Amino acid sequence: MQLRIPGPTPCPPEVLQAVSRQMINHRGKEFGEIIHSVTAKLKELFQTKNDVFLLTGSGTGGMEAAVVNTLSPGDKVLAVSSGFFGERFADIAEAYGAEVKRLSFDWGKPADPEAVRQALKADTGITTVLVTHNETSTGVTSDLKSISSVVKEFDKLILVDAISGLGSIDLPVDAWHCDVVVTGSQKGWMVPPGLAMVSVSEKAWQAHAKAKMPRYYWDFTKAKSYLEKGQTPWTPSVSMFFGFAVALDMMLAEGLPNVFARHARIASLARSGVKSMGLSLFPDESCASNTVTAIRASEKLNVAKLLQILRDEHDVVLAGGQGNLSGKIFRIGHLGWVTEDDIKEVLETVAKVLPQASS
Repeated sequence: MQLRIPGPTPCPPEVLQAVSRQMINHRGKEFGEIIHSVTAKLKELFQTKNDVFLLTGSGTGGMEAAVVNTLSPGDKVLAVSSGFFGERFADIAEAYGAEVKRLSFDWGKPADPEAVRQALKADTGITTVLVTHNETSTGVTSDLKSISSVVKEFDKLILVDAISGLGSIDLPVDAWHCDVVVTGSQKGWMVPPGLAMVSVSEKAWQAHAKAKMPRYYWDFTKAKSYLEKGQTPWTPSVSMFFGFAVALDMMLAEGLPNVFARHARIASLARSGVKSMGLSLFPDESCASNTVTAIRASEKLNVAKLLQILRDEHDVVLAGGQGNLSGKIFRIGHLGWVTEDDIKEVLETVAKVLPQASS
């Protein structure tokens, strides 16, 4: 089967074999060696010297952790949103009592750094900016480097949802001065769902010391104190650690620049293939993601029918649109364990099925 959604993504056989290992004592020496090794390698791939924690949960759990560890109820937050997951980040902050100001951009457009600057100028009480680097719902990558630079002009905290980008698209955490960065195992990391990974800067720790939002399971202080002992505060997803140990070695062996270049090549192939069928991309190509290609459905195309035929008759699984984009776009995921040949096969199959799904 060709599973080409933006996550969960296919896992290499070596990772699946590792995940199937027998359980070990999560408070024992062997697990301690694994968590220290995996954490050190993750720091390389995050391009950071900051603390990095592996939390058992989904990427959304990591987003919630970022919020509750750095904010207090009533804090003013600027939520930069250009899609479904940007809205989710804002919703989480609101659920915990933050005063959220939404800076929303049309779906399919990237966040504008200058608009972020103007919003921060207009309200000096804002303490924190939430931003999604790679918006899976629209296939758009925003200019996080410039956005973070603007946020730091005003000396604000920046919390980044990098769930579908980190590990596939360049995001040097330290060089871009990102305070909390969140990603998830089931995206470009080639591991099944179950782990959220977060980096925490010194500025984020300072905010953490004053933060008063309720937290227990996601508490970074607990994660840090237990990591020093080679443990996690709560029972971890042990199998995912086994898989991660293998996946990270594969990524480091390929080399981070090569990982980024491969994703860029495959994304370019996907975009040119889509256009050759007479279809158009949903976002402008200048901001199109290297991990997921969002394709605008023509008036004659029945997206649900297209996805059904691809799935039932050809074992190709693609994603539809989310929220208000349901039925208006479909998406091809190409992150993690993916090659040019995989995407060529997907494109050939889509081209074959398109006439059957068009009226």
